[in-house]
Amino acid sequence: MKPQPHYTPPIAERYPLAFLAGLVDFLLIVGGSYVAHWLRFGDWFMLDHYLVATLVVALVLVVCQMMLGTYLSWRGRHLWAQLGRMFVGWLLALAVVASIAVLLKVAENYSRIWLVSTLAVALGFVTIFRLSVFLFLRHLRLHGRNLKKVLVVEMGNAASPLRAVLDDLPEQGYEVVCFMPLRDEDSWYDELRSKMVEFGAHEVWLCLPLNQGAAIKNVVYALRHHTVDVRYLPDLGDLPLLNHRISNIGGLYALDISRSPMEGPARIVKRLEDLLLGAIISILVLPVCIAIAIAIKLTSKGPVIFKQYRMGINGRRFKVYKFRSMEVHEESSGQVTQARFGDPRITKLGAFLRRSSLDELPQFYNVLQGRMSIVGPRPHALAHNEYYKDLVESYMQRHKVKPGITGWAQVNGLRGETETVEKMERRVQYDLWYIDNWSLALDLKIIALTIWKGFFNEQP
Repeated sequence: MKPQPHYTPPIAERYPLAFLAGLVDFLLIVGGSYVAHWLRFGDWFMLDHYLVATLVVALVLVVCQMMLGTYLSWRGRHLWAQLGRMFVGWLLALAVVASIAVLLKVAENYSRIWLVSTLAVALGFVTIFRLSVFLFLRHLRLHGRNLKKVLVVEMGNAASPLRAVLDDLPEQGYEVVCFMPLRDEDSWYDELRSKMVEFGAHEVWLCLPLNQGAAIKNVVYALRHHTVDVRYLPDLGDLPLLNHRISNIGGLYALDISRSPMEGPARIVKRLEDLLLGAIISILVLPVCIAIAIAIKLTSKGPVIFKQYRMGINGRRFKVYKFRSMEVHEESSGQVTQARFGDPRITKLGAFLRRSSLDELPQFYNVLQGRMSIVGPRPHALAHNEYYKDLVESYMQRHKVKPGITGWAQVNGLRGETETVEKMERRVQYDLWYIDNWSLALDLKIIALTIWKGFFNEQP
């Protein structure tokens, strides 16, 4: 197989910008508290109970902002709407802080002038920070940078509202690179995929009448092998919807059809979970890893670590690490033969490592790198992806999130060899259910089930 280029996840993928924005807010609020303390008392030194109050206020403010979604991407959103939501978050935080002070009966221990000054100064700092970021991104986008390229599928006059705001889209972070009138022909779907690759489109927007449900389904099916975001832009200004995810892009409503759930606070929580648990587990299993490495070196020839390219989030390839469990061998280019019972390639030590899942331990390094998560769909060999993507509908949607060391499919018994298409279909169904229903509680449940059911399995 031709070597693939080494993939290093960008900082925004390993440490989401929403996390950085929350951290900056926290620091600015703390800084505002110190400034207010100096203005009120003429001293930078803060007593312990004032410092505790400062940290509580800062934490409550950041949590309220997360709850209201102000750390989600601002792309496609108007500045004043976002600032208004931020101010609502501050009012909510003020109510929470006041309630805490009353319930704990500690209000009399603090200067009210200091508290009001803290909120005023900190709000000024945070507002200036948000405006600076907005102006900086606006400058980049007006000069053709930090833009998401969009391919538009249209029918009749359905895209007229979009054409009317084309000149304003770059300021919102989008650039329409191509309009394609819809045709119900096989050759048109081939052309759609070709143009999407040609223009490097990040998203596909469907500007189609409401009665074109079949066409929408056909377009989504045609793009099933790709991980581009798909949005539907009908004219929904006067049509109320319940329990649907709607985005507002430049004043237009977009119904998200195929989107990753890992955005904003969810992305922060997921990454913190991986960093904290991944670091703890890596330290705990280090002696075991050293013992396994020595055992592999003493019992068979070849490297200790087996490396293989797998597909990660949004279709990006990366190297996955495992303890080598097979004799060193070569296969035909592009071919990957799944391990099976009695496979002569598996060493005696390797059989134990595979049954106990200890061969997976080096993947915690992948987790710390930001290329995998502790919980997520298991990554398959690239050759298996190429084989199954045409046989299992929505197979490639598994790559909307980072692959995991364990997953919902695995704790439900769907692990190891998938010798039939039906087995792979069941695994994909469980993976997609996990993506659609992700929560921190679900991740912790899967980790607990993985430990409870044990690492040993009957798979080859």
